[in-house]
Amino acid sequence: MAFRAKKLAASTLSFPEKGLGADLPRRTFLQQAGLGLAGVLLAPVGLLESCAPGTVRAHIQGALHGANHATGHLLRQPDKLPPPTRTVRTEVLIIGGGVAGLAARRELHLQGQTNTLLLELDERVGGNASAGRNQVSAYPWGAHYLPIPDSSNSKLLAFLRESDVITGFAADTGLPIYNEYYLCHDPEERLSIHGHWQQGLVPDAGVPAADRAEIARFFKLIEELKQARGKDGKEAFTIPVDHSSTDPTYRQLDSLSFADYLTQHGYTSPYLRWYLDYGCRDDYGAPAAAVSAWAGLHYFAARKGRAHNASASDVLTWPQGNNFLIEQLRRQASAPISTGMVAYQLRETTTGLDVLAYDVTTQQTVRVEAQQVLLATPQFVTQRLLAGLTDAPDSTLTPYHAPWLVANLTVDGLPQGPGQPLCWDNVRYGSTSVGYVNANHQNLSLHADGSRVITMYWPLCDEPPEAARRRAYQTSYDEWVKRLLAELEIMHPGVTPHVRRADVWIWGHGMVAPTPGYLWGPGRVVAAQPWRNKLFFAHTDLSGISIFEEGFYQGIRAAHEMLAVS
Repeated sequence: MAFRAKKLAASTLSFPEKGLGADLPRRTFLQQAGLGLAGVLLAPVGLLESCAPGTVRAHIQGALHGANHATGHLLRQPDKLPPPTRTVRTEVLIIGGGVAGLAARRELHLQGQTNTLLLELDERVGGNASAGRNQVSAYPWGAHYLPIPDSSNSKLLAFLRESDVITGFAADTGLPIYNEYYLCHDPEERLSIHGHWQQGLVPDAGVPAADRAEIARFFKLIEELKQARGKDGKEAFTIPVDHSSTDPTYRQLDSLSFADYLTQHGYTSPYLRWYLDYGCRDDYGAPAAAVSAWAGLHYFAARKGRAHNASASDVLTWPQGNNFLIEQLRRQASAPISTGMVAYQLRETTTGLDVLAYDVTTQQTVRVEAQQVLLATPQFVTQRLLAGLTDAPDSTLTPYHAPWLVANLTVDGLPQGPGQPLCWDNVRYGSTSVGYVNANHQNLSLHADGSRVITMYWPLCDEPPEAARRRAYQTSYDEWVKRLLAELEIMHPGVTPHVRRADVWIWGHGMVAPTPGYLWGPGRVVAAQPWRNKLFFAHTDLSGISIFEEGFYQGIRAAHEMLAVS
């Protein structure tokens, strides 16, 4: 899922989804980083470190988190793994415990299919909606919020009702009433620009009149696109993506980059262009030049949520981010979950599929015999697993996944400059980072001092993903901390002595970026097709946009495909 994403006009971008993940628009976050079979992320391994002694950072404790490379290298040679020592049988096997896998498990449960087993590589489910906790606060490692959903998304609304995120529905309008504890509290967003903290993320303070007019023209376009429908009667931009209009008038926008579209339509203001580039980095982990124009506009035009006590620009958030939603998905089904399990080989049988999975804890291999298998995995993992199948389905889908840096910093104070006080989302104009979220914002504290955790997000997308991944893996903990502090000092001069701990995570493969041609080319449709009614697929890579809602939709879609042939 997308890590981050803000709210349109008030800010827009959910890895979700503001929006990873999505999430809002959306601050969704990243997909699992990569090891093993194509780079899957193993259970988080914290290498306890502190900053270089004798430096101004020597007082900072912390850990570098990330993939277990030793195990990853082993998994690149599956022939060296031990033969299976036991066999497990199940009707349905789900591989992958992110949003899509958990949503499929829940939907199967609701439809009466409980003979299901889910395998997850990590030590706990969650994927890009993972979370951590220390003595000060819970905090997200990825996606940290969910935008107010469209009222037509009945499946998602039902899930939120069961999770007590929706507490009821208004008698007069039928609109959902959201739990006030989960609606992001004011003040929500601010931007550091020209030495001043302004309210909201759209550049405004000190912006010349001509640039303001251009910004207003862009958002007038967005309001028109929110209402636009294609010749087929469907909304031009909506969530899930697959429900959007097929009208070529809109879909042809997928063939060019968002940056080129803006230039062609006379959007040249550096303030507007920075903001839109920021939005793409925040929600997609890629600059506007690498994102399709359709996706760039969708980011702003698809959010149309309605509620009795919230607007479309409002978001739902928790100190632990979207891991709250992960826990709800996990609890709302009874099928067993086995963590620390790395599926590495598929083999077709007369009755279904055999799957070999390596148990990282016991260092033993298990054979799972299943009638149906769902791969709720990113494409770089899926393609490795398919490689072992005779007559495997052929997919040419090649998602763009940039690496991300996510850091949770424990501070005992944040020196504040002039302007808007500390908000939930805090961004610096001109930065290549996408700012930080105050994990303690929902605590309702009226003071900016005192201990808190802030979560900094930084998409590493200024060079091709493979090169950025290499560089990220080769960078030391101390270098990351220096980079983070340099950024934070610009936003909060004098903050370094207040940073007590810095926990750093490098996600090798972040959320999918909807590059030109990815969304409406043939690749997504082909990659999502079931294989021989035995093998099914669900992941936000198959949506092209990594937000919670898309992962949820993908899981439900695949579950119903499985039920239709079982």
